[in-house]
Amino acid sequence: MTRVLVWSEHRQDRTEEAVKAVYPQGIHEALAAPLRAAGLEVTTATLDEPEHGLAEERLAAADTLVWWGHRAHAELPDALAGRVRHHVTERGMGFVPLHSSHFSKPFLALMGTGCYLKHRVAGEAERLWVVDPGHPVAAGIEDHILLPQEEMYGEPFDIPPPEDLVFISWFKGGEVFRSGCGWRRGLGRVFYFRPGHETYPTFHHPQIRRVILNAVRWTARPPDLGTPVRGRRSTPPEPL
Repeated sequence: MTRVLVWSEHRQDRTEEAVKAVYPQGIHEALAAPLRAAGLEVTTATLDEPEHGLAEERLAAADTLVWWGHRAHAELPDALAGRVRHHVTERGMGFVPLHSSHFSKPFLALMGTGCYLKHRVAGEAERLWVVDPGHPVAAGIEDHILLPQEEMYGEPFDIPPPEDLVFISWFKGGEVFRSGCGWRRGLGRVFYFRPGHETYPTFHHPQIRRVILNAVRWTARPPDLGTPVRGRRSTPPEPL
């Protein structure tokens, strides 16, 4: 069974009425519930827990880490971001950062770029177009997903060229954005998925939930991954 750790800051959904109204149980629970319903083994973690919810044993037990962060990126210690990166690159844990997690420290560490973009909160419509319908993350999705209200993210998006580009968004204001991007990092896979502004009910949308489920399954550590990557001194196979 795929084991998933769903992490969120759990700040605005505790303190801001507009967010609490949309996600009364917290964004992490809104993300976790449909994954549990699909038969996955899911636990949740938040920023204010011991070790910010990212203890070594919790990451070691996760096949995929789903991440939602927004205003408190700087509060995560660099060492914990490095711990997440280590579990992705050397142990094959999947990583699914959502929405404003493009500025999370683990995503920055895995991308090696600034991950800057344009943005605007105006409640405008977004169409997420499927540009790789054969990709596993697009399974069960029609040619596009329509979100009546979302925050706009626009190009240029300062990321390495995606190895997998599954979704491109168009916004009512005219901008476009690479909204579903995949990479391999060491033994692990990363899939960034753009939608998820905290004051809109995006994570209740059935097709958005399906994409996140697909991304979790696509990034999950395979059971036969083998031993972690280790550097070692090499003995030459031929005489020097």
